[in-house]
Amino acid sequence: MTLDFGQQESQTGKIPVVSIVGKSDSGKTTLLEKLLREAKRRGWRVATVKHDVHGFDMDKPGKDTWRHAQAGADMVVIASPQKIAILESVPEDQPLDAVISRIQGVDLIFTEGYKRADKPKIEVFRSEVHKELLCKPEELIAIASDVVFDNGVPSYGLDDAVGLCDVIERLYLQSFK
Repeated sequence: MTLDFGQQESQTGKIPVVSIVGKSDSGKTTLLEKLLREAKRRGWRVATVKHDVHGFDMDKPGKDTWRHAQAGADMVVIASPQKIAILESVPEDQPLDAVISRIQGVDLIFTEGYKRADKPKIEVFRSEVHKELLCKPEELIAIASDVVFDNGVPSYGLDDAVGLCDVIERLYLQSFK
């Protein structure tokens, strides 16, 4: 696997992409919440992409946007003074690059999941739940774990959002220093 080092083309240049990966119940979402709080503390504008292999539904039956989709709209957009949401019907699971190509105006994109995508990864590992790492060392920029690995990949504690954001900043966001 050849990593593209997380760079996604945007109108203003490259947006780094870092995937938070791990096996089920490893704490990916919990770690991502901590990383987001630390990123915001540092002044970064951040987008997240969550991969859901089971599908999802954000619309409520009976609401206008739901009715638009039921009537055949391929894309439904709802906008307010505070936020915009776009719901688009797609024929199949879209590659990560197709999804992130739509994101603009941020300094960093975190993904949760996408363990097979060719983006740099931080793997979340809990020794009480898992026996071995999911990813090969060359796919990882760091490991967040309750144990230290001796595989050449920097290991951080499960709560060390500061240390993990330092790695991301050093590798991808030098302009913030």
